[in-house]
Amino acid sequence: MAKSTATLEWCVIRLGEDLNWWVEEVSDTIHWDTDGLSIIDPRQIAHIVELIEPLRDYGFDPDIFERAFLPFRIEKNLKKNQVRVARVKESLLESEEKLFALPDTLNDENSAYADLLDHLTRMRVKLLNDIIDFDQKLTVDELEEEIREESNASFMEGKAVHLYTEIVSVLDYVPAGWEIDGDEEEAPAKKEAADAEDFPDVEEDEEALKGDDSLRWDDEEEEKEEKEEKEDDGDEDDEEEDEDAAPKKKRSRR
Repeated sequence: MAKSTATLEWCVIRLGEDLNWWVEEVSDTIHWDTDGLSIIDPRQIAHIVELIEPLRDYGFDPDIFERAFLPFRIEKNLKKNQVRVARVKESLLESEEKLFALPDTLNDENSAYADLLDHLTRMRVKLLNDIIDFDQKLTVDELEEEIREESNASFMEGKAVHLYTEIVSVLDYVPAGWEIDGDEEEAPAKKEAADAEDFPDVEEDEEALKGDDSLRWDDEEEEKEEKEEKEDDGDEDDEEEDEDAAPKKKRSRR
């Protein structure tokens, strides 16, 4: 880490309309220019760390990662969507505290952040060449060129590229026309297993339905109709008996 970064003790940052955090003011105005200076928030750090996990099998160096950032914690809230953050001595990879991370972009291409970006690019290329059967091996230059084109396009449109976006572009990079389907290959098997568990044998279903009172409304309707028919038949028989009984009563009066 450059010695000049030791004088950067605090920053005032704001939440932009793009939901990214941007630096507005710094304690070290000599070495740091706040124009378009971005800072990575705790949520974004967590996502980056998650994306880095697969690279550990390809030589990822956590020390390069730690050197690339200056960690900060929130010191106090200012006005709406603006806070002041203070420099701390914590490990971004090991700390359980929610920290902001300012990429060390001093010295331009020779900065600690530039070293990290180069390291992540090389690790990503190793991973892609290992899991994708390219006709020709993917090179670091090819990946860097494509990322650079995207960055230049944003610059031509007058958009500042947040450094979180730049890092994730490397960690998520897949050449056009290709895709990583390792997870997708497992998904159908998992889905088939789930389907088999969710839908047991038809015979078992039928047995289960027989004991389900909530599915017996058809039988109840039929029983109700039969009962009404019997009651109607019974009423008709009673009427006939009443008609037969009435004349008998009249005759007895005579």
